[in-house]
Amino acid sequence: MLSRLSRNSLPRNAIRASSKATRQARRTFVQPSGADRASVVDVPSTYQDDNLYTPRPDMLGFRLETPQREGSVMEKARPIYLDMQATTPVDPRVLDAMLPYFADQYGNPHSRTHAYGWEAEKAVEDARKNVADLIGADPKDIVFTSGATETNNMAIKGVARFHKDKKRHIITTQTEHKCVLDSCRKLQEEGFDVTYLPVQQNGIVDLAELEKAIRPDTSLVSIMTVNNETGVIQPIKEIGALVRKHRGVYFHTDAAQAAGKIPVDVNEANVDLMSISGHKIYGPKGVGAAYVRRRPRVRLEPIINGGGQERGLRSGTLPTALIVGMGEAARIAKLEMARDHARVKELSDRLLKGINSQVDHVIRNGDSSGYAGCVNLSFAYVEGESLLMALKDIALSSGSACTSASLEPSYVLRALGAAEDMAHSSLRFGIGRFTTEAEVDFVVQKLVATVQKLRDMSPLWEMVQEGIDINTIDWSQH
Repeated sequence: MLSRLSRNSLPRNAIRASSKATRQARRTFVQPSGADRASVVDVPSTYQDDNLYTPRPDMLGFRLETPQREGSVMEKARPIYLDMQATTPVDPRVLDAMLPYFADQYGNPHSRTHAYGWEAEKAVEDARKNVADLIGADPKDIVFTSGATETNNMAIKGVARFHKDKKRHIITTQTEHKCVLDSCRKLQEEGFDVTYLPVQQNGIVDLAELEKAIRPDTSLVSIMTVNNETGVIQPIKEIGALVRKHRGVYFHTDAAQAAGKIPVDVNEANVDLMSISGHKIYGPKGVGAAYVRRRPRVRLEPIINGGGQERGLRSGTLPTALIVGMGEAARIAKLEMARDHARVKELSDRLLKGINSQVDHVIRNGDSSGYAGCVNLSFAYVEGESLLMALKDIALSSGSACTSASLEPSYVLRALGAAEDMAHSSLRFGIGRFTTEAEVDFVVQKLVATVQKLRDMSPLWEMVQEGIDINTIDWSQH
């Protein structure tokens, strides 16, 4: 591979040739998507043995074959992907925009003395505008980061530490992403006071409880826009208006699961800080953005120090290719949001109808009017991990990808009041831009059969079928 060779050992024309070959290979492998799904064509014989400079087809496009019969998924393609809250595939149009900045236009965007730096800087600023347009912001308010986790840390710790001499109280909810909760716990170790608001059974925060929780020494309220496990949409406009009434209190929202999927406007919602992730909107991993309001100015302490890039809030050389990818993903998301949302809603309804018409004792976790692309269901009398293992043809999650390795039931579902057994039996279905009707139908067919099979092996299910109310049984006597 080129990365293993000494750059000095390659003639300059060979490097240029590699760039040319890469662009030609991409054009050969990846068909322009437009409104259609991405597809990969057969590899020409010209490139079969050329592994020095030519990327493999699976590095450049998507293999999205739809299974036609049971057992065909693992034989013909990878499992059907329904885990869009964990990550999304890179849209081919995004990849197309990124490629030149890996090989040709590789300048440092902070180099102001030559054309390489100028063209990289322009690409970054164009991407910044696209991200800003997605959330109704001024481009100057956008700060690029490595992702939503860093942005959440920067917003929460940054505001708290800057105002620590006068204000040492923060408010969040019990259902936030783990990086938000862990940031708050870290601040508690530093002597800050944190209020973790409970949520109602539908997952939505009680505004009256939020109002009561705000104190004279409160510096920040951090409440996510769309929950990553349940799809619950918080009323951020109402929250923003409530927080704005209290002078000196900032409102931060983690919008990693919302931006690009539902309309979000930072000015309408009175948002002071917002976190966005590139790989949640069909962009690359490793890049995100922070919206940090300048008027009125939000003051925060940087968590990364160095060259003072990004208004001094996030030092470090910007990854031009990743930022270009995120910018293009944001542009496409805004352009196609209405169509994507309608399509996702249609597929979500199809999934729910197919499951509910054939399986009893299924509960949807969270508010039913939440984001349609995130469907969290609990299947009574079935253990979630067993269900996941049995559904090897489908890529699903039993909760957040960041915490799914834990055997503990989801803290988000427990906060909603779900019983431990129902929290253990939950599955999250993530539907996105490239999901098809045929894939949803296959998932329904496979899921229904698997749930029935597992229930047939459950003694509890047998008791329920016999009409026994297991809730009345005193298990301590057995």
